[in-house]
Amino acid sequence: MSAEQHSPGAPAPGSDTQTGNGPSRAGVVLGITIIVGLGGFLFGYDSGVISGALKFITQDFHLSAGVSGLVVSSILVGAMVGSLSSGRLSDRYGRRTIIIVAALAFVVGAVLAALAPSVAILLAARVILGLGIGAASALVPVFIAEVAPPATRGRLVAVNQLLITIGIVAAYVVGYAFTDSHNWRAMFGVGAIPALGLGIGMFFMPESPRWLLARGREGRARAVLTKLRPSAAAVEAELAEIGQVRPDHGTRLKDLAKRWMAPALIAGIGLQVLGQATGVNTVIYYAPTIFGHAGLGASTAILATVGIGIVNLVMTVVGMMLVDRIGRRRLLISGVTIMTVALVVLALTLSIAGLSDTTGLVAFICIAVYIAAVAASLDVVVFIIPSEIYPLRVRGTAMSVTLFSNWGMNFVVSLTFLTLLQALGTAGTFWLYAALCAVLVIFTLKFIPETRGRSLEEIERDFHGGTVAER
Repeated sequence: MSAEQHSPGAPAPGSDTQTGNGPSRAGVVLGITIIVGLGGFLFGYDSGVISGALKFITQDFHLSAGVSGLVVSSILVGAMVGSLSSGRLSDRYGRRTIIIVAALAFVVGAVLAALAPSVAILLAARVILGLGIGAASALVPVFIAEVAPPATRGRLVAVNQLLITIGIVAAYVVGYAFTDSHNWRAMFGVGAIPALGLGIGMFFMPESPRWLLARGREGRARAVLTKLRPSAAAVEAELAEIGQVRPDHGTRLKDLAKRWMAPALIAGIGLQVLGQATGVNTVIYYAPTIFGHAGLGASTAILATVGIGIVNLVMTVVGMMLVDRIGRRRLLISGVTIMTVALVVLALTLSIAGLSDTTGLVAFICIAVYIAAVAASLDVVVFIIPSEIYPLRVRGTAMSVTLFSNWGMNFVVSLTFLTLLQALGTAGTFWLYAALCAVLVIFTLKFIPETRGRSLEEIERDFHGGTVAER
């Protein structure tokens, strides 16, 4: 039987998605999104786990401040390599295949970190974890965007960010659970469990129908879309639309240098660089340190960090509910404006007040508001927008270059944060981040297009024709 033919166990093309005993088409898409999104959970967990583990690692290995910073930032070296290499590999071998490879990196990295007998082995483990994080950050949003229908694509791609925040909260909770025992090895080891879930789950996932069609496998692409769309007519219409932009040759890096690609690359890469420059991940990596500088005790600072993680999670859900209603661009502008105000108030408080319980409370409130705004806006759209604006021919490769810029800036910001604290003081550091938030608002107004409700092929045609999606 050919891939185009109806198999006995599958719903007939064009049948009602809610009839019979099988899951609805929307349920199938959501199920795929959640399994693939485990890559996002691991991204969050392995990024956030260092927050609770760093103090005990430093004590066990007697690390200097510089080496401690290297332990934190080494994961970003792997993430840069993973993000840059995974996209082109996925354009060649498939999104599903490279996500499975990323799952293997997560398993190996978690186990190696848990067993690390020396700092050198721990650094190697962190780099391997970074490879998985980089690949997941580049490919999970692309995979979800390529299987999702336009009307719900924003929310579905944002599931990745929701699972990232759940992973961060899980890392904070696990860190808090092992605080009394100082068992940082267990904190890392727990990450192997969802990594195995991702690897096993991906064996049962279909390949992206857009990648299949790009590789000339129309029958298989039709079979996959039949399981994802409500009718045979919808499948054929989508296949025809994808066929209009299907590449006629393999991916080439020089395709990224074409003039019509410039607006998309400026929007995608600029959003990553400026988004990281606002200091988002310093709160994830150094939250207890920040609260300590604001006057909170060690255990209170760790508990406050768990609270910040919960705020992050709840507001991510809010952002998911808004992104397909008000649009990516308006959500981003509103959220980053609130981020700017929160950082200004925090910087003012730290400038004029001495360290006290009141200062610590104000710092917690400001950071909570900042994280709430980040979670509901920037973190929701930062992966959605680039996954939508790049053409099919180079989508994986362009996403790799874009996420490489994200991780590169993340590396710079996280590596320099403690140095900035020493050079500028806590208040001065947050004044700098507030100014960069304001720059991001201006950049969004000028360069970020609105992509809500449009098919990926419509967006591609707009960029290729020298126009942008409606603002």
